[in-house]
Amino acid sequence: MITKKYINDISYKIIGCAIEVHKHLGPGLLESVYETCFIEEMRNVGLDVKSQIYVPVTYKGKDLGGILKLDILVNDIIIVEEKAVEQMIPLYKAQLLSYLKLAGKPKGLLINFNSENIRSQLISLVTDEFSTLP
Repeated sequence: MITKKYINDISYKIIGCAIEVHKHLGPGLLESVYETCFIEEMRNVGLDVKSQIYVPVTYKGKDLGGILKLDILVNDIIIVEEKAVEQMIPLYKAQLLSYLKLAGKPKGLLINFNSENIRSQLISLVTDEFSTLP
């Protein structure tokens, strides 16, 4: 059974992995470098990780195919959107919210590896689906 606690426990593991990668690599690298190391770290702690996966987009009841590409999907429940940018902008948060809705997932994490402190550049978002979970 999927609960808020289950999802939050996975989130804490994901964040711990991001911190570990950042601790070893620091800021200033390409997003692809962080992604490779981040995926390895998450798999090492037992998380099921899929990267660069396509999600079908349904518009007005019609499946338009897999045209939405997610950075990372963890345990088929949490979307992780990675960035390696100088500054986080509101558009990134809006994108993650759209991804969550289109993919039907309850929680997402937006992580910027190009920062001095991962926690200061981390955004956690939940959907209405999350609020209905026990």
